[in-house]
Amino acid sequence: MPDTTRDSDRILREAKTSLVVQRDGGTHRPGLRGASIGKGSAELKTKAVLKKVRNIALAVFAIWVGAGIFSAVVGPLLFWGFMATLVATVVAVGVFALSGTVKVPQRAELKQGNPGQMVARTELWLEAQRPALPLPAQALVDQLGVQLDALGLQLKGLDGAHPAMAEVRELVGEYIPETIDNYRKIPAHLRAEEYAGKTADARLTESLSKLSGEVDRVTRRLAEGALDNLAIKSRYLEYRYGGSEALEDMTGMPDTGVPLPDFSVTPAGKER
Repeated sequence: MPDTTRDSDRILREAKTSLVVQRDGGTHRPGLRGASIGKGSAELKTKAVLKKVRNIALAVFAIWVGAGIFSAVVGPLLFWGFMATLVATVVAVGVFALSGTVKVPQRAELKQGNPGQMVARTELWLEAQRPALPLPAQALVDQLGVQLDALGLQLKGLDGAHPAMAEVRELVGEYIPETIDNYRKIPAHLRAEEYAGKTADARLTESLSKLSGEVDRVTRRLAEGALDNLAIKSRYLEYRYGGSEALEDMTGMPDTGVPLPDFSVTPAGKER
């Protein structure tokens, strides 16, 4: 009879590992490295890439135009002149390729700028912190990216002095980064130890969950005006173009199908 001791030990180890993972919040497939958590940060990265490509193209163009002018005025480049131009092209491409990357904003910069800039900077900052967080918190960071995009859309039409702007700047620019900064100040080997009844990992996940709910609440509150306008417009269109049901609502009488008389036509007997 074959010895199944090793298989049993392996099964027990895998079961224990699965139990630990599920207790810590379940399995989570992390996003691709460098993937954006929101549209705001993705747009910043795209702009940086386009600027880098533009600079490379301009540099290469300038080098070869300069080489052509030199060849036309002084004389043919020959072998060494061509090699020097080629080396200059490679160096220019390398320099511009390494420069122009998107820098992670500082915490003081998160509250600055218009709503779109504020949201984009916060998303970039969260992306930089994400790898150092536990898996449940990483999932919440991804969720915050989507929510910040929606919040940014609601803030676009608001005046800078609107009361909601101050609340959002405090929530997005202070509470969210401060929560993550406080967690990262704790040594890694102490984050899984219980302190005052909970681990640092659990407290971070709980705090980010509450902050996510608050971002959603603010977004919904700001969207109430647009929802009211849409409901009013929809009701108006129902009254005007809704057919027999709308006619009954406006007149209080059912639509019998009999056409109404045309009062614009004067009877022949009453003509003067």
